[in-house]
Amino acid sequence: MLIADDLDKLLNILPNFIKTPLDQHPGKKFLIEIVMDLGRRPEARFPNGPQYLSTKSVSWYDLDFCIKKIPHFSGDNRSGIECTLHRISSIKNRKGSVTGLTFRVGRAIFGTIGSIRDLLYTKKSVLLLGKPGVGKTTAIREITRVLADEMQKRVVIIDTSNEIAGDGDIPHPAIGRARRMQVASPELQHQVMIEAVENHMPEVIIIDEIGTELEALAARTIAERGVQLVGTAHGNCLDNVIKNPVLCDLIGGIQYVTLGDDEAKRRGSQKSVLERKGLPAFQVAIEIHERNSWVIHENVDEVVDKILQGALPFFQRRQSNKNGSMSIISEAFSTTSFMIHKKSFAKSGMQNDFNQENLSILSDSNLFNNSFKSSKQFNHPSLSLRNTNFTNHTSTLVYYQLYVYGINIRQVESVIKDLDLCLKLTRDLLKADYILGLKSSIKYSNKIRQVAKLNKIIIYTIHSHSTNSIHRALKQIVTTQFTFNHNWYYLCTRKTTIELNAIIETRYAIEKIIFNNKESVQLISRCEKITSLQIKLINLYNLKYSVFGQKNDQKLIIYPIGL
Repeated sequence: MLIADDLDKLLNILPNFIKTPLDQHPGKKFLIEIVMDLGRRPEARFPNGPQYLSTKSVSWYDLDFCIKKIPHFSGDNRSGIECTLHRISSIKNRKGSVTGLTFRVGRAIFGTIGSIRDLLYTKKSVLLLGKPGVGKTTAIREITRVLADEMQKRVVIIDTSNEIAGDGDIPHPAIGRARRMQVASPELQHQVMIEAVENHMPEVIIIDEIGTELEALAARTIAERGVQLVGTAHGNCLDNVIKNPVLCDLIGGIQYVTLGDDEAKRRGSQKSVLERKGLPAFQVAIEIHERNSWVIHENVDEVVDKILQGALPFFQRRQSNKNGSMSIISEAFSTTSFMIHKKSFAKSGMQNDFNQENLSILSDSNLFNNSFKSSKQFNHPSLSLRNTNFTNHTSTLVYYQLYVYGINIRQVESVIKDLDLCLKLTRDLLKADYILGLKSSIKYSNKIRQVAKLNKIIIYTIHSHSTNSIHRALKQIVTTQFTFNHNWYYLCTRKTTIELNAIIETRYAIEKIIFNNKESVQLISRCEKITSLQIKLINLYNLKYSVFGQKNDQKLIIYPIGL
């Protein structure tokens, strides 16, 4: 990876009390930006945090010293250094005087887009998303060079703030053979975009920081003319663009549609739903959360449709490794997990290595501990306890799988995050511990009800999409689970191997025979003390039972619900 930063040209315009510490700084090559605010100490910002450069405060003279060495600021209060990629931004007071300067270090980093090179050959328009400073402009500059030099495309850059190709009339060599059109004022960017298509016959147009409705409309117009687009926009993820009324045109636009009664029943949804207006201007979206890890959405139209329907689409995560290799991982959209209580008891998971013919096979504590360390779970949704160490009486948190139907996924995820719940959203209905759905949607969905009945998945319904309704439902789910886990944990704590064998036998019989086969089951004969422990567990499931025999030889029969 080759890096060109022309850092000396930037340092030469700074006062000596700022330039000298930076020249001698061991992390100079990682410098992100320099901040000079009137009356404050100068500050340098690095990836690991900011550092003061001097004990001396910045004065009017110091600001004026820098301003005289750079070109005039444009309408967006930005300037630069000719033939470099550095950006200098100003902060002005109400009288128009500069009271602060931000020097952003611009670098041309060659070889940063190896993980997405294949996407450029598809000729699809690409939208890069990410928060400020994450590397969108650096990436789009390298994309420009690859398209222009390696792929021999006619590329035109709409360079509003001269960030992509640098300041001055001669573009920076980092963009290769691509041509650059400067924009006199940021408000005119959309006009220059259309002018580039009409006058210069480009195959690809590069746009940095699409931020207004007119620019989004111009991008859509360009896409409809068959020109490939590569652009950037602020936003952490695709969902931010969907919710942004200014930028949602980039992904096809969003509108409310009223369905007929029959269609609403067929879909299992409300009569008023959100749908995509038309084809997106960008067919591929790339979320840059970290410099070496990018999230790829190759079919934006399909992803947007699934998000609006409340589903969880898959996406690619492409990561560059230190050894130069690249890994591609398929993940479910929005699988971020949130915990309920930092000190709450965990679910503990028990291995399904039991035979129906011989339920009591645990002969020692090591085998018991190993069985509890398995990630495989019992089938019943409310009884999945994982990674509990009963020897040390400590536990770790795990998460319940929640399937959402007919409710906006992002709204549910937001409530989970606000309440700090131990829930994880899943798109696989068969893996769900619970289903949370809109009552009107569940009512007309026979498939959901049948699957839930067959797999013993508990369904929670709410009457409306309101945050309060979702809040109450989720709180009820985790409160019920916490109560059971708390009781299960103490039921198994400080027990002998024989007692634990009996408890596990009971639980296995309930989940594998009572729940699955709807049949009564008679447990192995036990003494009265152990039978009382088994009865405590049966009561947690709210099941009926009968006890026969003498104190030292009691037979316990458990009945399914309804008998």
